[in-house]
Amino acid sequence: MPIAPDLFEHQSQNLLQKPLAERCRPQSLKEIVGHHKYLSEDAALRKQIEAGQIPSLILWGPPGVGKTTLARVIAKELKITLNEISAVSAGVKDVKEIIVRARNSFSMYGKATLAFIDEIHRFNKTQQDALLHATEQGVITLIGATTENPSFEVNAALLSRCTVLKLEMLEKDDLVKVVENALKQDILLKNYNVKIEGMDALLMYGGGDARKTLNLLESAFVMAEKENKKVRITAEIIEKAAAGKTLAYDKKSDYHYDTISAFIKSVRGSDPDAAVYWLARMLDAGEEPTFIARRLVILSSEDIGNAEPYALSLANAGFEAVKNIGMPEARIVLAQVTTYLASVPKSNAAYLAIDTALAEIKKSGVQPVPLHLRNAPTKLMKDLDYGSGYKYAHDHPNHFADQQYLPDKLKKRVFYNPSEMGREKKIKEFLKRLWPGKRSND
Repeated sequence: MPIAPDLFEHQSQNLLQKPLAERCRPQSLKEIVGHHKYLSEDAALRKQIEAGQIPSLILWGPPGVGKTTLARVIAKELKITLNEISAVSAGVKDVKEIIVRARNSFSMYGKATLAFIDEIHRFNKTQQDALLHATEQGVITLIGATTENPSFEVNAALLSRCTVLKLEMLEKDDLVKVVENALKQDILLKNYNVKIEGMDALLMYGGGDARKTLNLLESAFVMAEKENKKVRITAEIIEKAAAGKTLAYDKKSDYHYDTISAFIKSVRGSDPDAAVYWLARMLDAGEEPTFIARRLVILSSEDIGNAEPYALSLANAGFEAVKNIGMPEARIVLAQVTTYLASVPKSNAAYLAIDTALAEIKKSGVQPVPLHLRNAPTKLMKDLDYGSGYKYAHDHPNHFADQQYLPDKLKKRVFYNPSEMGREKKIKEFLKRLWPGKRSND
């Protein structure tokens, strides 16, 4: 009866052909490491899964945190059909085929189909719209996975029909547990006494990505000497296994944040050479151009503001251009915007003004609007002196009327303090002339 052993050996060989990360992919909720916010015993999602009914979901998080794994485990726990596609290669036709099969299953058996769409942010509006009605009618339960902020990359109609779960990068302890589980459970590694002496190096080169960490572990295991089933994996072996590749540049990794931080601080610090260098580093590492363009729009107001108001117009135009033309030409647009923003006068006065005003509201509460500034559309409001005494600025010299605009308790408060930089210097001088009593100490 040699059939069973041969069959087992054949299955084992097929399994070994898969990467370690795939061999160790969790098959149940209890095997998933991390994401306690959603998967702990008292978490809402966990209870929904156990009850056999979940809403459509958008799983938002960096690579290697288990978005695909979670979708597959949910389908298995709910005992429903899983149709899995990637938005990188799929089109409207693929989506419609899933919906047709799902409708048939729904009408014949009353069961929904779970449609998992990886990298859903890569679908255009037409492709996303194709999912709307089927999702709304309950024909399919949609789980979309994305590394990008769904507020920007998933259309509002589809987003409103889904619950967004933000999956954070796995903590160090979680990643260590993933590695230890692989050593104990993998069909190959469990047969060896593996001692990892370079755990810190493994986690560093893995970049917080569980998949990349496991596959790097497998490469290091292959390279390490094996004597009497004993294997020592040192930091040096891990470095060689990493083959001198650059550190991981995942959307939520420390390296990602360090690089974007250096980029922003170089623009803020008026060093266009450093700024364009960090821009090149990000683009070379595969950063999404729209992410960089979006940061430049924010920076144009936060760090430049009215010192050079045109900066916001240019940054916004650059953002639209990057969205429309894509890479590789988008790099030129990003370089133009980056070098301009780095080369103009800087001011954070507008940024400080709004934050100071918000802090004042929290401190003093909501103050009443002065009567002369209130609208008076009815006779009763006019009788109560709403709008009484208001001076229409354009009826006065220089289109300015000296009157109180802030609530009584805050009438001498100054929130906006223009800097001496660029065009803001003229704004400061202008406001001093208009409000000498308030701004004499500017």
